[in-house]
Amino acid sequence: MGEVAGSIPASPTLPTRVAGTDQPAPRSLPVTTPLGLIASLPSPSTNAIHIGGLQVRAYGLCIAIGVIVAVWIARRRWSARGGDPDDISRLAVWSVLAGLVGARLYHVITDYQRFEGRWLHVFAVWEGGLGIPGGLIAGVVTGAVIAHRRGLPVARLLDVVAPAIPVAQAIGRLGNWFNQELYGRPTHLPWAVRISPDHRLPGYQHIATYHPTFLYEALWNLALAGLLILYERRRPGARPGTLFALYVAGYALGRLWVEALRIDPASHIAGLRVNIWVSIVALAASAIWLVATRHRPAESTGTADSTTEPTPDGPSTRPRP
Repeated sequence: MGEVAGSIPASPTLPTRVAGTDQPAPRSLPVTTPLGLIASLPSPSTNAIHIGGLQVRAYGLCIAIGVIVAVWIARRRWSARGGDPDDISRLAVWSVLAGLVGARLYHVITDYQRFEGRWLHVFAVWEGGLGIPGGLIAGVVTGAVIAHRRGLPVARLLDVVAPAIPVAQAIGRLGNWFNQELYGRPTHLPWAVRISPDHRLPGYQHIATYHPTFLYEALWNLALAGLLILYERRRPGARPGTLFALYVAGYALGRLWVEALRIDPASHIAGLRVNIWVSIVALAASAIWLVATRHRPAESTGTADSTTEPTPDGPSTRPRP
């Protein structure tokens, strides 16, 4: 076990609130036994990988690997539909750059308190702090606009990347493990993650093991990617855009319960973390779209296997194979 059942009774000197958060401080501080430490997931001793004299931040490396894998998956899926896989690579360049900027801006805006008095750290992306909702909005909108201008079928391209995005997110979440951040409440479950003292939140210094919420989200995303592919195979005639809407709904649903477990400092609205509100809005919007379009026939949107094909000079017609 990560913690024993017995604990030190709450002391009058213990804080009632965790400093810098709206989370109540633990009423008692569980004692961790050597056996408990053995039955928990260890955290990496460093957040950097050294290759000769080069230092590579694990957080950035995980994000880069996730992007590469997602682009590879999307290229194969688009090629299987008769499209040019280089379409994906060209779109990915701008979508990824916009996504990184959007993710960082979202984090800074929603957690600006962390940067007060140290505003130059806004640019220290390697320290962690990328808001996935902001990255998705910026990346998807940028990619959709560029695809539309190039005469590519936006809805079908969104369906192509739908299973690839959660795979990238799952790989990127491993960076939080290296940074020992974004963990959840204290727990004695056998898969609890062990956090070193210098990465524990104020008020939790004597608690060693916590819910690995970054791992929960990673596993949820991988399961979501698999379910999307399964749905696609069983409903090959689904309306373009449906698969992407299902991705948004599935990710938002998972983020709701994962976010509820987290105890790191966060901005709140009406008592709920901002990310929970964002997830509620995303889940509702995708559900409304799915319900509103469920009886509409699929439209011909100029896909790779239809009668139109994008060229450098714009869309042109070609025979359907």
